[in-house]
Amino acid sequence: MTDILKKLDNTIRERRSADPASSYVASLRAKGRAKMAEKLGEEAVEAVISAVQDDKTGMTGEAADVLFHLMVLLADMDLSIDDVLTELARREGLSGITEKASRKD
Repeated sequence: MTDILKKLDNTIRERRSADPASSYVASLRAKGRAKMAEKLGEEAVEAVISAVQDDKTGMTGEAADVLFHLMVLLADMDLSIDDVLTELARREGLSGITEKASRKD
């Protein structure tokens, strides 16, 4: 399943330099990182609403929107889905409580 995320990552990177009038990704890039982050937040809120309403169909769509907008933001920060997957692999087998306690926040 990660293949579809890697393909999406490549597509996002390719479209970043397209004409903003013809590419949603390019239009987000033209608006800047703050707008990208705002869109991610909006989609996350919509996912929360779907979850609270027990709307599985809505949640599926909103989760896809969250992943998409997260990946747009990652690309803008010169990060990739592979960076996120590497971090998840690093955390595998760790208790969430232990992992959180190890952070230097």
